[in-house]
Amino acid sequence: MLGPVILAASRSEQMRRLISAAPVTKQVVDRFIPGETVDEIVPIVQDLTAKGLELTMDVVGEDITTPEQAAAARDAYLLLVDRLKELELGTRAEMSIKLSMFGQALPSPTTTLLEEPSGPAPTPHGGHELALANVRPVVEAAAAIGTTVTLDAEDHTTLDSMFAIHEELRKDFPETGCVIQAYLFRTESDARRLAGAGSRVRLVKGAYKEPTEVAYQQKHEIDKAYVRILRILMEGSGYPMIGSHDPRLISIAQELARRAGRKLDEYEFQMLYGIRSDEHLRLAAEGHRMRVYTAYGTDWYGYFMRRLAEKPANLRFFARSMLTRG
Repeated sequence: MLGPVILAASRSEQMRRLISAAPVTKQVVDRFIPGETVDEIVPIVQDLTAKGLELTMDVVGEDITTPEQAAAARDAYLLLVDRLKELELGTRAEMSIKLSMFGQALPSPTTTLLEEPSGPAPTPHGGHELALANVRPVVEAAAAIGTTVTLDAEDHTTLDSMFAIHEELRKDFPETGCVIQAYLFRTESDARRLAGAGSRVRLVKGAYKEPTEVAYQQKHEIDKAYVRILRILMEGSGYPMIGSHDPRLISIAQELARRAGRKLDEYEFQMLYGIRSDEHLRLAAEGHRMRVYTAYGTDWYGYFMRRLAEKPANLRFFARSMLTRG
């Protein structure tokens, strides 16, 4: 019941100021977002990979309002690629990107110029084209060090654009992945289209406030949809990525993989940094590919609030910390 309320708060500037000012907030946020800069996150990357885990890296901050901010987001990811190359960890860490952070929702410009990595160039018309222009050099740089990019799903109004960009990028970089969300009515159809050879698809439950016209609202409905969609992915010829912390869904995923005749390296589990860390290690020890979704950056508020909305235990953890240390 509290999930929609928290998601609404994630867009509230007043709530952002209130929570950001709370003395205990940083201690709690650090559980989910272990650093603000590349230098701060490097020890985390080294520690997790040393434990046999893989990562997908997210530079948080999708609420951008100018082309210059979109270019800065692109450059932050290019810096991350450079550091992964220096650490020789390109094959162990991929990147997750929200296209809103790359300018997807910006209005069509008129005569604006955007600074590209190789020099000034005319801005493409419309947020969709701007996001594609910004994400392409990141995907190219990732491929050059042996890794790839997964396009995160956001609210349902952005998905047609995301899928179109995904399709375009896969022409040159076929390992580019995308995310689908079980709570949306459209997702079973999307999964059938995406489950072909060479595809990489992460399935999650969904963490945005969506209307009843487009999404399931009850947990049991979402769980059932998750299993139906996961079966489609497992029976397809692509590479499923199971984004869930739910023990029951993890067990079902293992059984569906077994029935589909998949080997342990033909799918993977993904979980958030700071949530069920012991389970990360258990799955890796059993021979599963286990990837930890690890976010960093200064604009953490929206990401943090969605983590609270996803799981009541996260909210209880935050509330208890506010009461005992605030």
